[in-house]
Amino acid sequence: MYIHERQNWTNFFWDKDKLSFKLCNIRHLQGRLLGRMESLGFDLIESATLESLILDVVDTSRIEGEFLNPELVRSSIARRLGVENADFVKTPRNIDGIVDVILDATQNFEKPLTEERLLGWHNSLFHSGFSGYVQIDVAKYRSGGMKVVSGNFGKEKVHFVAPTADRILVEMQQFLKWLNQETKLDLVIKSMIAHFWFVTIHPFDDGNGRIARAILDMNLAKSDNSKIRFYSLSNQIFKEHKKYNEIIEKTQKGNQDITAYLDWFLGCFERALLASEQNLALILDKAQYWEKFKSISINHRQRFVINYLYDNHSYDLGFLRTSTYAKLVKCSTDTALRDLQDLVAKDMMIVENSGKKTNYIIASPKGIRIPHTGSVS
Repeated sequence: MYIHERQNWTNFFWDKDKLSFKLCNIRHLQGRLLGRMESLGFDLIESATLESLILDVVDTSRIEGEFLNPELVRSSIARRLGVENADFVKTPRNIDGIVDVILDATQNFEKPLTEERLLGWHNSLFHSGFSGYVQIDVAKYRSGGMKVVSGNFGKEKVHFVAPTADRILVEMQQFLKWLNQETKLDLVIKSMIAHFWFVTIHPFDDGNGRIARAILDMNLAKSDNSKIRFYSLSNQIFKEHKKYNEIIEKTQKGNQDITAYLDWFLGCFERALLASEQNLALILDKAQYWEKFKSISINHRQRFVINYLYDNHSYDLGFLRTSTYAKLVKCSTDTALRDLQDLVAKDMMIVENSGKKTNYIIASPKGIRIPHTGSVS
């Protein structure tokens, strides 16, 4: 029996005492980090917000198995935010679509979520009318049944069966009324309930997970009462996506007691906030780096690679070697070697020998290792 088959299924309840310590700690972290952010200059606030939004867009898509180019995402967000010196790069419509949804959710968090706005988000995600090669209902609630299934053809495992299509309109009206009118709940708790409630209704043919996380982001931004983004919960969810799927499935097969769901989600959010402190340290390190070397002349390839390594630090880009540099800027290995040796001579990069291989890392003012160990795709 699924939770939505129970009478009054949205009468959720939870053990407040069990969650209170974790919630208080989260609220303290939110306040401390937002205070640190607000004390920075405009450029650093803009940079931190941009990086957090990039993580949100890339990782909410990665959770669904869609891998977006972070540099194209960066360009799309920067243009929409009016970031100065943003490179104009033509970006695919699927990237612009998810960027539009996340930006509307986080930058216009004070606006009510109406059905019209929600259907607009869905249209942004599936402007072509197709999900992959399958035609779907776009900017309208689904007209058929919906199952969440995994596994190969013939060996499928059904994780969840959503409410029937004839229930969706009433279920969504109740959800949107609650979302826009409920004012007694702590907004962090409310954001997580909204996420579960929406994803359980599963009102669309596709895109339910991404829109559920956009609703989550919108209400978390409301809990911060700020358009400044200094964390990415989608980034942390992606790191823990197996547990994320498991807790949702378990809760959808349970009763209205959602204590375990909220406990896991609060823990995930806490870990996202702690990770954001590391991201903030990286942004400050980058600013100090360019301030330190502002009088040093380098070419556009060198500048691009250094910025690329800083900006993509969260994606485990791995060893920077001559061949990697050449691949990133599309030049010969001889040119790459000259560029890297020049950066080393100017104390902007450090050589790290590993057997027969030579690795280069950024001479970080704070001693942060850039890039990570990993692989370059």
